[in-house]
Amino acid sequence: MAMAIVWGAMVMASVVCGMAGGRMAQVSAAALEGARAAVELCISLAGVLCLWSGFMELLKQCGLERKLAALFRPLMRRLLPQASRDAETMAAVSGNLSANLLGLGNAATPLGIRAARRMALGAEGRATDELCRLVVLNTASVQLLPTTVAAVRAGCGSAAPFDILPAVWVSSILSVSVGLLAARLLERVVR
Repeated sequence: MAMAIVWGAMVMASVVCGMAGGRMAQVSAAALEGARAAVELCISLAGVLCLWSGFMELLKQCGLERKLAALFRPLMRRLLPQASRDAETMAAVSGNLSANLLGLGNAATPLGIRAARRMALGAEGRATDELCRLVVLNTASVQLLPTTVAAVRAGCGSAAPFDILPAVWVSSILSVSVGLLAARLLERVVR
């Protein structure tokens, strides 16, 4: 809702400024060009998102999701000790982490929401420390293959859409590390 207000205000400001400056033709042309570019980008991303969403469903159907959960379990026991006791929650967390490792962004969201809902049970509407750490892991997310970003770069004409790998690896590892450190520090300050 808040973003709708922000975007609506930006559109209104553009129209008002265009009318005040006598440039409504340019505002209209820019709006149409932006709409065309948005549709082209969505179409170019749709194929990649469908591919990787299907891949994640395949992992679930063939049982690899459980194996990934077992692979992530030692790390998750340290980061999310309560959640690691529930197999269904861990399956959702593991699927979320796997999708984020593959840079799937939107494909990771439903799994993150499922894990968060399960972790929130019994928390009486309060975000627990573990739930906050899950949000950090999901939001900052270490990405081994930034497929969504690469798809955007390819859709915009990049000849080498994956040449950003080293920068993505460094920035995603740093962001997760700093986020988890901040969460731990805030846990201690609040108590």
